[in-house]
Amino acid sequence: VQLQASGGGLVQSGDSLKLSCTASGFDYREPFAGHSLGWFRQVPGKEREFVISISSSGRSTYYGDSVKGRFTISRDNAKNAAYLQMSDLQPNDTAVYICTADRQTVMAYEAERVDYWGKGTLVTVSS
Repeated sequence: VQLQASGGGLVQSGDSLKLSCTASGFDYREPFAGHSLGWFRQVPGKEREFVISISSSGRSTYYGDSVKGRFTISRDNAKNAAYLQMSDLQPNDTAVYICTADRQTVMAYEAERVDYWGKGTLVTVSS
């Protein structure tokens, strides 16, 4: 399984940005639609932080406290893709955003429990 995040960049405080995650390597034995999807972020020298996730069914979403009301997540099983829509970005949102997938129907908040990690995309928010 491979996950590739894209869409990062430099934005100003208050701006919006949408990240995409494309997945490959899933098949009939391990279908994409059976996995929960999520995003973590990491700042150099700090632990990976849970941002948001969506259940395998797509019916439930879970938020990190710092992004509630500003970030949303969606998935498109036909495209093996997930999206992170970020609004009202602030300088402390600056981080590498990493797309994740998990065999569980609901993703754990703890990074060590997540099955698959992609390469991240850098989001920089200037004040």
